[in-house]
Amino acid sequence: MIPAHKVNGGMPALEEDSKRTISPYEFLPTWFFYTPVVLQSVLLGMYYRDFRLPLVANPSIKLSGMVGESKHDIMNLAGGLASVWIATYCVRKKNHWPLKQQLSAALDDLKQHDIRFPLVAKPDLGCRGVGVKLLQSEAQLTEYIRSFPIGARFVLQEKAPYKAEAGVFYVRQPGQQKGEIFSITLKYSPSVVGDGRQNLKSLIEGHPRAGKLRHLYLPRHQGMLDWVPESGEEFQLAFAGSHSRGAIFRDGNQYITEALTRKLDLLLKDVKGYYYGRLDIKFDNLHDFMEGEKFTILELNGASSEAAHIWDRNASLRSIFSVLLKQYRLLYSIGAKQKKRGHQPPSLRQLLAAWREEKKLTKEYPSTD
Repeated sequence: MIPAHKVNGGMPALEEDSKRTISPYEFLPTWFFYTPVVLQSVLLGMYYRDFRLPLVANPSIKLSGMVGESKHDIMNLAGGLASVWIATYCVRKKNHWPLKQQLSAALDDLKQHDIRFPLVAKPDLGCRGVGVKLLQSEAQLTEYIRSFPIGARFVLQEKAPYKAEAGVFYVRQPGQQKGEIFSITLKYSPSVVGDGRQNLKSLIEGHPRAGKLRHLYLPRHQGMLDWVPESGEEFQLAFAGSHSRGAIFRDGNQYITEALTRKLDLLLKDVKGYYYGRLDIKFDNLHDFMEGEKFTILELNGASSEAAHIWDRNASLRSIFSVLLKQYRLLYSIGAKQKKRGHQPPSLRQLLAAWREEKKLTKEYPSTD
């Protein structure tokens, strides 16, 4: 287990001596993996006589969380029990006020919610870690607001007290009291360790994994590449827990327990209309997490969620396709039952409009930490 003071404290030790440091499939284009999903979806739509069923699996979430969902709106569905386990947050909208006035309003919100620096800022509408930043000061918050697109909302959230992180994919059939954890993904923040001689650029280029992803890390730390970390000093290369941003994913399905599953049953039944999706969670240590204790929920993601353990370096192409196809069979099954319960699926035109809006905003968000 990694010591608590380390970047990934509380996690199982990350093996770095494998020749296969990166999955050969990890950065292939999305269409490669989702073409079979689309073909299966056509067959499922014909079987159920409705292609829109995934858009109603989580009936209280816009488009079920397939695209264009608001992080704030989903977290706001939590009742009194579940909300205690969600990291405290507030939401702001970038407007035409003078920057100083917008900063003052944001600081007032933070004070009201007792959120202090350092804190996490992220777009309210976004995916794959786009626009996520760790803010250490008022000056950095000012810059974040300045660089954010006008008219878009952003979330300011307390930084979780834990360093370990997991993505937990949860599924519950409508009418059932018990759900299942479909997948657990352990998320590691990439880092390098100084030797007192090499600068940051050399450490990145010489690292077994980071060296193969230098195109992600070098531009992000452009102003620090000549810095020489002290011997034994650990430097975190990426903050956002997204593999497309450089995070390291490992299959954690062996850590699924009955205790954790039942705890999520309890909490997620207190989130209105939530049946299918991935929770991004920070936790203290693996033992307590498996017992359903000492964790904080950062986000609840909806129907477009992935069981991200498929990006483990040792995952086979067959297993990746198998998991994705099973996910969408479950999604259609849940959607069909929701429709029978009286929930009318939205139109595909609404889905397309939301996708266009999200795509447009994503291009305007600040860079990701």
